[in-house]
Amino acid sequence: MSIRPQNLPKVRAQTIQRMLGLHDKPNPFLRGNDEDVTGRIVSHLRAAELYWVSEDMAALAMSAGSQLAAARWATADRPSPCGLIYFDGGVGTVQVSGTMSGPVQALAWGPSPDGTLTVTHLMTREQFMGGARVPFPEAVPPLVAIREARLPVTVESVPFVDLPAHEGMKPPLPIVSALAAAWHLMQQPQLVERGSVEPGKADARSLRRSGLPSDPVTLVSLRRQYVPQTREGEPAGSRVYRHRWVVSGHWRDQPHGPERALRRKTWIPAYVKGPDGAPLLSTERVNVWRR
Repeated sequence: MSIRPQNLPKVRAQTIQRMLGLHDKPNPFLRGNDEDVTGRIVSHLRAAELYWVSEDMAALAMSAGSQLAAARWATADRPSPCGLIYFDGGVGTVQVSGTMSGPVQALAWGPSPDGTLTVTHLMTREQFMGGARVPFPEAVPPLVAIREARLPVTVESVPFVDLPAHEGMKPPLPIVSALAAAWHLMQQPQLVERGSVEPGKADARSLRRSGLPSDPVTLVSLRRQYVPQTREGEPAGSRVYRHRWVVSGHWRDQPHGPERALRRKTWIPAYVKGPDGAPLLSTERVNVWRR
């Protein structure tokens, strides 16, 4: 069952409350040397800004992330120092322990005691319980932490293949690369539409009485015009093309900042190249976004 944007503050609060109940109990999944894993996740959730990502945006983040080779995880590269991002439709699966795997539907991030960035992988309670239609035990949070990754905070980008293992397990590259891509894409207003939604009035009152945050949720979705755009043919005097073809979406290091000396990863959407009216090459694979 999908979590609605306006319900995310309540889900966050209930997760905090349930996890505090587990504070002195071993977590069956996050079994590291850190004795305060649960307490750290709770502190991240309390400080987190909330993001809800639509299913098509999540799919784009996964696709664009697969084309990233490296990323930075510094505070300046994140949309907020601590965050909780829910992906409608999920962002794949992750190995939990042994042969067991689970779907990742949300990610929380925040600083680690060792100076790295902790990214906690979460699944919904319904998925954790196997979809069984039975009353949920009170101890199970709405979002269940199933794994964490420790990512280095550096000045330069770190190749994904060089990310260090934590507790003997390498970070799940499709998921951490999708997170890095989502952070980049959220900075591109020509592609991404950002809005906000407040929690319901009853939920907000309940959260305030409990001393828990009732922040608005940032909605992240693709703009409706994100479809391949036809561009004009080559200038006069240049090579003459007799066909049109699709140029795939790709990342570009876009100059910005003082004297355009800095570089920012920018996603260039797919577009159709070639003269108007010319036949489209049938050998090209065209992916069409539909809403």
